[in-house]
Amino acid sequence: MKKIFALTLAMLAAGPLWGADASLKDEVTGAATALGNQASYSWHTTVEAGSGSYRRGPTDGKTEKGGYTTVSISANDTTFEFVIQGTNAAIKTSEDGWQSAVEAAQEVGNGFNMAALVARMAQNFRTPAVEAGDLAGQTQSLAAGTNGISGELTEDGAKSLLLFRRGESGAGSPTVANAKGSITLWLADGQLVKYQTHVTGTISFNHNDHDVDRITTTEIKDVGTAKVEVPDDAKKKLE
Repeated sequence: MKKIFALTLAMLAAGPLWGADASLKDEVTGAATALGNQASYSWHTTVEAGSGSYRRGPTDGKTEKGGYTTVSISANDTTFEFVIQGTNAAIKTSEDGWQSAVEAAQEVGNGFNMAALVARMAQNFRTPAVEAGDLAGQTQSLAAGTNGISGELTEDGAKSLLLFRRGESGAGSPTVANAKGSITLWLADGQLVKYQTHVTGTISFNHNDHDVDRITTTEIKDVGTAKVEVPDDAKKKLE
């Protein structure tokens, strides 16, 4: 992972030597669109974070065009799941079983509420095809090198990733300082197969500062053959 990041930095530093080309954004967004137009695919996401960062384990997901998207995330020795269909989402935690995202979001009381947190994640979730295309549009420029297509994210793009796209604002919401980020994408046969982001910054919340240094890598698999299976209990919560 460190070697990958070192190569990414080298490409960014090289600048014109790698032949930066504005048309690369079109190539990347086109590759992301091509992936999204497939009948189905799955993905595996890993996170490498510094000691001060939120510790999140791997994420596994599957999606089918015009159908369901299923996601399983590990965090702090806990696994939670959610299913998305259109604008509806159902979430599952070990404490509450399957709930609709609306039901879970209403369970906001005193203290931490896992179900409400997962509900917000489900409502803000983007499949890799959508996320990669959006991130490519939030780069200052892209350059093709020997190890993929890389670029620096805009400050707003880096802030969004640091906050997991929660988009919260107002009193009591987290704020971000010194946000920086980069992305590297790998294409094969005109289709996205892998992408990696690296973001750093300081998140302030409840008068506490947390320095974040996070590398997230998503690998695409089973394109056109992934089978999405949804439990009946989850389907009922999507109705």
